Amino acid sequence: MSLAEIAEGLREADPDRFGAVLVAPAVARAKLWTLYALNIELARAPLQSNEPLIAEMRLQWWIDQLHKSALGMRGADDLLQALAEAWGPATGEFAALAEARRRDCERAPFAGPDEVVAYIRATSVPLMQFAANALNFPAEAKPVLEAQALGLGLANWLAALPALNALGLGFATRASEQIEELAGIGLNLLELARKSRKKVPRSAAPALYAPPQAGRILKLLRQDGEALVPEVSEFRRRFGLGRLALTGRWWV
Repeated sequence: MSLAEIAEGLREADPDRFGAVLVAPAVARAKLWTLYALNIELARAPLQSNEPLIAEMRLQWWIDQLHKSALGMRGADDLLQALAEAWGPATGEFAALAEARRRDCERAPFAGPDEVVAYIRATSVPLMQFAANALNFPAEAKPVLEAQALGLGLANWLAALPALNALGLGFATRASEQIEELAGIGLNLLELARKSRKKVPRSAAPALYAPPQAGRILKLLRQDGEALVPEVSEFRRRFGLGRLALTGRWWV
């Protein structure tokens, strides 16, 4: 699998991040495409079996392979090889992204908003931090990144909640009030990031990019936790990415 094929797979699975990568400097694109493609594989791995033990084995395979790649051993598939070529020894650090997915193997629902926030903190924040590192993100702006990653992660999780419920990965009980609470938390976090946007250099904008629908989803669900989240139009997607390219606007 070539880097172009990895990028095409990302375009189909995660068009917003694919588009954001195109705005990044060419020298960073291999890192970002392979990182985001890995994230997709790690999210899928625990869901490929209904048996927790088998799901755990699939996820552990990725953890082991990432550690091997960091030691210079040839990757067991094309994506791992491309990751190693782009990131070198830092590939081993991505095992943390897989470790954060272990709870998915159990298909255990969340008891409340605090558990969801902790899960998003463990999955979305490191992913955005790795991406930002590829764009020379300043360490002093890390609180901005954390707020943006948490807020965007909550928006994505809430948008996917119907599918997550079907997999046993949503809330344990009827959850309209919990959804409204999470949406409010997400909005506050995105607002915090927006107010601190001047701390983020434009060069890092692709890593922090939140599509326009993130804010709309959170506002909708804060008002009504049982509201249906509308599908995103291609026009809105292209508008957000075009604005990112022209102005560097990553916030909502």
